[in-house]
Amino acid sequence: MISTPPAPVPAGARDTVTVRVPGSTSNCGSGFDSLGLALSVHNRVAIRRTPAGGGTITGERPSDERGLDMVKTTAAAYFEAAGAPSFGFSYRIEGDVPPARGLGSSITVIGGILAGLDALRGAGAALGRERLVAIATAIEGHPDNAAAGLLGGFCVARCAPGDNAYLGTIRIELSDTLRFVVVSPSVEMLTKESRGVLPATLPYFDAVKSINASNYLVAALATGDYAALRDAVGDYMHEPYRLPRIRGGRPAIAAGVAAGAYTGWLSGSGSSVLCVCKAGVAAAVGAAMQAAFAAEGIPSEARDLCADNTGAVVDG
Repeated sequence: MISTPPAPVPAGARDTVTVRVPGSTSNCGSGFDSLGLALSVHNRVAIRRTPAGGGTITGERPSDERGLDMVKTTAAAYFEAAGAPSFGFSYRIEGDVPPARGLGSSITVIGGILAGLDALRGAGAALGRERLVAIATAIEGHPDNAAAGLLGGFCVARCAPGDNAYLGTIRIELSDTLRFVVVSPSVEMLTKESRGVLPATLPYFDAVKSINASNYLVAALATGDYAALRDAVGDYMHEPYRLPRIRGGRPAIAAGVAAGAYTGWLSGSGSSVLCVCKAGVAAAVGAAMQAAFAAEGIPSEARDLCADNTGAVVDG
């Protein structure tokens, strides 16, 4: 390995920072790769600048090679976008967002590293949240979780049709009276593998029906007409191909709706499923969803969550 001297530390830069990043649910039915919603479950990413030269990175969780590669890729992308010399750092990631469950665990890592490095460089050198979303989008290949995790709220994000470059996000803040009951079976589902089951083409009118459902969902959330969410999700983009791979997933959503939820969807690529409801019925909805998984012999964990309207927060 070739060692290089440490880069000079800019005036006003910091040595340590902790970033709290919300988990998220993406797609929200048929809003494939464009709709994301930050949820009140979080991971915390602590970063400490180290004197080692050459951008040496050490850390705890994710400790496997895939996780460390994600951190290294994110750091390299940040320094390239900033046009700044890299510096070494150590990191630690902890929190309550389960990995490979469709709750945006990867963006808690990517977003936390990006926001942390931005804060360490100091306010005068910071790229800002929109630039960070663009970097995260380039890493992930889609902007839904990236926008939600960094910006918070219900996010409608857009990329350029040609090169998929991030263009921007419209955020909508949601009331905490609207609950998102997430039930996660004890089955991991990697996004990369789940994308492999998607078809190369869709029937024309399946696409039309999905666009209609997605537009209606966005309008209901934008206007606060939450009762209009009842039976609002009708997806033909990805759920018909992904849900059958999650035993108990479709019955769990149906059970949650029968227990009083407005609607439900597959969270991200799974394995978690989610139902949207009023606060008063959240416990019954969660119990019904878990019972559906139990009927298949699958243990699960239920979370009664609301929207996180803040996004990534630098605690210091």
